[in-house]
Amino acid sequence: LSGIVQEMQDNVFRTGYSTVIRESQDASCMILDADGNVVGEHVVLPLHTASLAQVVRAIRATFGDDIHPEDAFITNHPFESGLPHSMDMAVVSPAFAGERLVAFCASIAHKTDLGGVVPGTANANAREIFQEGMQYPPTRIVAGGVFSRDIESILRANSRDPENVLGDIRGQIGVARLGERRIAEMVERYGVDDVLAAFAMRQEVTEKRVRATIASWPDGVHEGETFLDAGQSIEERIRFHVRVEKRGDRIHFDFSGCDDQAPGPVNISPTIARGCCYYAMIAMIDPTLSNNGGIARVVETTFRKGSIVDPRFPAATNSYMSTSIQVVEACLKALSEFDTTRRMAGVGGFGGTSIGGIRADGSRFVQYELFGSAYGGRADRDGASGTSVLLSNCRAAPIEVLENEFPTRILRWELVRDSGGPGRYRGGLASRRRTEILAPSAQLSIRGTGHVVAAFAREGGMPGRNATCTINPGQSTEKPMPSRFSGLVLGTGDVLQTEKGGGGGLGDPHARPFEKVLDDVLDGYVSREAAIERYGVDPSRLDAALAAWDGFEVTGAKVPG
Repeated sequence: LSGIVQEMQDNVFRTGYSTVIRESQDASCMILDADGNVVGEHVVLPLHTASLAQVVRAIRATFGDDIHPEDAFITNHPFESGLPHSMDMAVVSPAFAGERLVAFCASIAHKTDLGGVVPGTANANAREIFQEGMQYPPTRIVAGGVFSRDIESILRANSRDPENVLGDIRGQIGVARLGERRIAEMVERYGVDDVLAAFAMRQEVTEKRVRATIASWPDGVHEGETFLDAGQSIEERIRFHVRVEKRGDRIHFDFSGCDDQAPGPVNISPTIARGCCYYAMIAMIDPTLSNNGGIARVVETTFRKGSIVDPRFPAATNSYMSTSIQVVEACLKALSEFDTTRRMAGVGGFGGTSIGGIRADGSRFVQYELFGSAYGGRADRDGASGTSVLLSNCRAAPIEVLENEFPTRILRWELVRDSGGPGRYRGGLASRRRTEILAPSAQLSIRGTGHVVAAFAREGGMPGRNATCTINPGQSTEKPMPSRFSGLVLGTGDVLQTEKGGGGGLGDPHARPFEKVLDDVLDGYVSREAAIERYGVDPSRLDAALAAWDGFEVTGAKVPG
């Protein structure tokens, strides 16, 4: 089953039209049973596991028995179908054994533009989902193998980037057909009864493994709390709180203490919050554990209606990933009290950037990118630098691809010295990116975090450096920007600089071995000044060690003799 999904996954990336799928790999494929339980996965984006289960159930509720071979359905509706945000389009097709519905082949993939106020659809100023592009409830796009031209026309008319959007959707349909063929081959080889028994057994194995681990933890109650930039205000923060109670082999996550739903687009549904719980449990138990319907049976949850994790319709949701990361971190804070070997300081956050507009030749473009940050120090090692964190898990598109396809030029892309929080285990370093606009008219939208709330430290460590966003740095027109905004008009020659947040430190920085600090200075990760001031190393000892490196400059990088 996982092999089939991996083949589907490879194909959705290879047939992707847009860079966000083809290069950044913002897509996931799965196989679900007829009731919507995940039975086959090769997870790229963990939250899609919870989402696709809800999508299948929404399709079953909408169409009932009116589901037939060679049908395919689409939906992007966060409230009706459980999608993370309306930029994610799910494509689902049924798999039959004779006349018996046995499974669904499904995928979720981000779309570069589905209409709305700004290019890229992800309106950072949105106050309701109606400002976040066209909403598609469960909709049949292919009936008996015939593609609906009516639906295609609606999609085309509501996108600034219709060729890429439709190309990606057709790719998802093709991948679903591949899954159907592989399931048919599996049924022919093993028989439908054994296949369905395997569906059930996979979930039972996962459930038993999770419950056994929970049972080994001491009974008790622990709480976790994190905060998120409100976005527009430099002061306001959003609070996430979880109370985790463990008794025997049962575990319960209570999110009643979270803040009320936000006016901006940082709300998430209970479906997504539950997906955060699944991810946190897998992180605590075993990262190779299957993220299937078995773990959904274990996780018990409570939400408060009208809160940021259970908002009332039509709350805006397009910046869901920033919120989801905070929910996961709150869960991990609480869960790590049950197993302290899984401690970790805070991550540097997440960011999505859309640059859309008109090229010099009059054609339209939408450049959508996802940026990682850095992991915090962990119980036995430093945090990773300049990478996607936790649930985000997408790749950065290659510079060569971006410059070939869009009217932009990447001037710098580098790690930021001293951005990782000092600690016995240092936080990972953030990245800095400078992008020059080469189009006469472009609109910039950014959904970021960490400008106000830095990555938290633990056990005597220090927080990571805050994220920043600056237009035209070092010029007379330099302008600092908040963590979330949309529709900023830029022109040829304007420069966007983004610095993501660094990871938090874990443990007392003065307890970090001298050799580790020296390596960091030699590698350019930590400055000489920070090594002395923050890590407490002896200046003369440090200078003597540095002098042993022929050709080394304290302000430069490592140049071994």
